[in-house]
Amino acid sequence: MTSRKRISEILVENRQMTQDQANQIFAIMQAGRTGKAEQELILEREFAAEKDIAKAVAYKYGLPLVELEGKTLDEELIRHVDINVLKKHRIVPVSLSEGQDPVIKLAMFNPMNAGAIEDVELLCRMTVEPVVSTATEIMNAIDRCYGSETLRSAVDQFTKERERTAQAVEDERGDDVSSAPIVVLVNTLLEQAARQRASDIHIEALQESLRVRFRIDGVMYTRHKYSNELSSAVLARVKILSGMDISEKRKPQDGRMTYFVDGREYDIRVSVLPTTYGEKCVMRLALKKSLSRNKSTLGLNEDDMLKFDHIMSYPNGIVLVTGPTGSGKSTTLYTVLSEKNKEEVNIVTVEDPVEANIDGVNQVQVNPKADLTFASALRSILRQDPDIIMIGEIRDVETAMIAIQASITGHLVVSTVHTNSAANTVTRLLDMGVDSYLIADSVVGIIAQRLVRRLCPSCKRMRKAEAYELEFMGKDPSIPANIWEPCGCQSCNGTGYYGRIGVYEIMELTPEVKRLINKRATAEEIKQQALKDGMQTLRMNASKLVLSGITSFPEILSVSYDN
Repeated sequence: MTSRKRISEILVENRQMTQDQANQIFAIMQAGRTGKAEQELILEREFAAEKDIAKAVAYKYGLPLVELEGKTLDEELIRHVDINVLKKHRIVPVSLSEGQDPVIKLAMFNPMNAGAIEDVELLCRMTVEPVVSTATEIMNAIDRCYGSETLRSAVDQFTKERERTAQAVEDERGDDVSSAPIVVLVNTLLEQAARQRASDIHIEALQESLRVRFRIDGVMYTRHKYSNELSSAVLARVKILSGMDISEKRKPQDGRMTYFVDGREYDIRVSVLPTTYGEKCVMRLALKKSLSRNKSTLGLNEDDMLKFDHIMSYPNGIVLVTGPTGSGKSTTLYTVLSEKNKEEVNIVTVEDPVEANIDGVNQVQVNPKADLTFASALRSILRQDPDIIMIGEIRDVETAMIAIQASITGHLVVSTVHTNSAANTVTRLLDMGVDSYLIADSVVGIIAQRLVRRLCPSCKRMRKAEAYELEFMGKDPSIPANIWEPCGCQSCNGTGYYGRIGVYEIMELTPEVKRLINKRATAEEIKQQALKDGMQTLRMNASKLVLSGITSFPEILSVSYDN
């Protein structure tokens, strides 16, 4: 039974979207300029989660909702339909009822796409029965069936062309290159990486091969290996896309590009480095809107959320976020800025580089060649009447002193520092040459964080915890407890993990902690006092995630061994 309500209205009723967002979608549809379905407009703007949108679509049209993630589909059935038709309409056949009048069930994100249904009926000479799934699950299913074949075909075609002609690879720059083998190969790699949730693509020229690895949930996985003959052609294509000099192969280069996968815009930072057997390329993928998320999705527990909110409610002072590269510091800072981004607040940032654009926030890109450093930019920012200042990283005493000056004169300053724990951040500032009384006066809170992989809910397995594991987690080894471990299935590509969650150590600078800082106490003394004041260490919070089945014991070893 179908519903007369719009998809936006259903999502608003389920509290999965705001009324203001629904009004925006309605206005776009009334204007009639895009020609896109309502659910596609909602997904593009990331107003609701994709699965929630799919559920609303299924409810509206009275159709079944099918989960494709982790399910093995009949590849022969999928191959009934041309891959270009599947990708064009974002559809995939899921089952076939044979008989006098065969019916093919078609998973669709937009079940009202009459053109897609007509195309499949003409190709298969069967009646189509639509069911609903998410666009991501549909495209992943197509990838599982055709992805490797597409890459293999592109490589074979490139090899044949090399045999036919000795033309330089720079000819790829022609106007009509969309079907060229190397273009197809690079595009397919980008699409596969995005759909597999990879944060980085590594293209490495080895002695006898070209290796492609994806970093997924912080871990590297080899995905493809090709002949080293492809190296220069692949690198040339990537350089063209990211605005680099394709003739320069002796120096490191940096570039940037924007790429759309399944209607989502990815910002891709590219780095090329000359190595022994050719150039190595690393592409870092980031969804344009992924850094600005709701703070409830960060992974903070209830106690830490209260501390987080209290620290961020200060009208002035310095809040420092610390951790190694890739620990989610930028996501935390962008989340804070997005929450505080209101008409009456003037927010200015200085970053290297600007990782994501936030509408309404004034963002400054560091440019050393133009003498625009963190320190020089901050001096100018202080004359821009800011309420909140975000500094990408405090690297030296000059930047630290200007940040302290800004905080003492009534501004809230948020920034990052590379240290291992909250208490060690204080000693790092002291080592830079900042006076202890200035740190105690200006810093209001320090947040240390890491990322751990989430266990795949489809295949995780429970087991009894060993005595040494319980002891490491601060539990009585004599009291039995259960923990979970990874197994691996199709949903998680055999890794046993799916996604990541933040682990936090939040230290508020209480009067007792400030007194110790003024006395230039050691990091251990500061930590012990913070623990008395209610701080939970990284190990404590990570242990809670292990015991609740969210992550595995080896994951907390990697983030809190010395904590």
